[in-house]
Amino acid sequence: MKKFTQLAVLGFALLAAGMPSQAQERPNIIVILVDDMGYSDLGCFGSEIQTPHLDSLAQAGMLMTDFYNAARCCPSRASLLTGRYPHQAGIGDMMNKRPYPAYQGYLNRESITLAELLKAAGYGTYMTGKWHVGQDSINWPLERGFDRYYGLIDGANSYFENRPYRPKQSLSIVLDREKVDLPASYYSTEAYTDRMIGFMSEHFAQQQGRPFFAYMAYQTPHWPLHAKPEDIRKYKGKYMAGWEHIREERFNKQKRLGILPANAELPAADSDIKSWSALSWPERVQWDEKMAVYAAMIDRLDQQIGKLVSFLKAEGQLENSIILFLSDNGASHETIDKNGFTEEIQSAKTFPASHPKSFTAYGKMGAAVSNTPYRSYKHWVYEGGNSTCFIAFGPKYIQAGQLNRRPAHIIDVMPSLAAWGKAAYPSQYKGHQIGKMEGTALPMLWKEKEKGKDRILCFEHEGNKAVRKGKWKLVSAYPSKTWQLYDLEKDRQETTDLSAANPQVCQELIQAYAQWADRIGVIPFEQLDKK
Repeated sequence: MKKFTQLAVLGFALLAAGMPSQAQERPNIIVILVDDMGYSDLGCFGSEIQTPHLDSLAQAGMLMTDFYNAARCCPSRASLLTGRYPHQAGIGDMMNKRPYPAYQGYLNRESITLAELLKAAGYGTYMTGKWHVGQDSINWPLERGFDRYYGLIDGANSYFENRPYRPKQSLSIVLDREKVDLPASYYSTEAYTDRMIGFMSEHFAQQQGRPFFAYMAYQTPHWPLHAKPEDIRKYKGKYMAGWEHIREERFNKQKRLGILPANAELPAADSDIKSWSALSWPERVQWDEKMAVYAAMIDRLDQQIGKLVSFLKAEGQLENSIILFLSDNGASHETIDKNGFTEEIQSAKTFPASHPKSFTAYGKMGAAVSNTPYRSYKHWVYEGGNSTCFIAFGPKYIQAGQLNRRPAHIIDVMPSLAAWGKAAYPSQYKGHQIGKMEGTALPMLWKEKEKGKDRILCFEHEGNKAVRKGKWKLVSAYPSKTWQLYDLEKDRQETTDLSAANPQVCQELIQAYAQWADRIGVIPFEQLDKK
């Protein structure tokens, strides 16, 4: 902790240099959401990947170790944008349009978005990147409160071009309400940053003194693995030490940084992942290349965060800005070998990961590294599926050098922004009755020692269920109907099931889950999946 605080002083001094003292009454607010990034993929969370700009934001602000998302792309985005659980917002699973309000597959009108809330409070509202909470144009960003938008409406795409990857699919890169063609030099991570800087420049020129809200939803590092050659070169060969070694190195760094307790133990990874020694030389070279590209994607993302911070500093806006950074779920174990992809995408597997026409993923072996030291992956609600690295930076609003272990949830973003932006959350909006926010403002959790200490946080995604209360976490992995109980203070890696020894705790949490599930509209997945 001492080392983290010393770095914080240095990081804050670097970021604060040259900042003017004048500031508007309310902060600019920037929410940066990344896609499929694992818990340990940033330097400040244990990685070997070079992320100096994000590390500086963490050192000059707040780093939260126990922050949760909704374990999957669309549900997390729905919760982030509305401050409600995914089912309450209409996206209870992966956007399968079903004849139930909780599973309609797009944001409902009984939930107000961050953009709608802050726009009503006088903010300029801008978004770049991946939308993925409503494919039809009547549900696009400008219809949900954003003044300007540039990005991908769908869930995944090439980083270099507009490239459908499933049959009968037509991907949309959109500027405001119009589909646009992409230049030959397009790389999505850079394009999203440059467009947002452009939106901000227009805002500063036309809306002087008015704060802005920016939602930057990067594709990075969701498959396909696509990066620029100059970034890939930095990492090529660095992963030939093997996935077990890289995972152990990250784990040891996490303990040095204070992310994990000094007595934490690294559990074995999934037994179906091949040991490095069992891989052939071509398999090792192929994995090294995939990891080099993956690392390069995150490296380029960090460069873009640096570009954004430099821009805000040059405009005299950084001191009065709040920046939140998080991922929509844990690392993805997914591969591109399954059915459902176009013939072109299937043939693209013959290209090495470094080729811009490739279309590949790093699979369980890479995800096990990214999620160090936690169990499981995106989709499930073990810690590896629904934990995220979380950074909060704001020189005037967030004390530098804090490492916070209080459990928090993606539903807490909405009440936090409402508090910072002095925005009144409505009971009605545009003729619709609006459901209540579910979260707690983060400044309250940070400030008040007992606030939310024993709050109950619940999760459900396609039959996978979990409840956290204090040190306890109860988990059930679909299709199993059994529950497992873990003491996260001693065993956040979820290795030792304590349910048999603590039946009363289990019963209390099972009852809490049942009440929550009934209240928010969860339909048991074994019933839902038949529809």
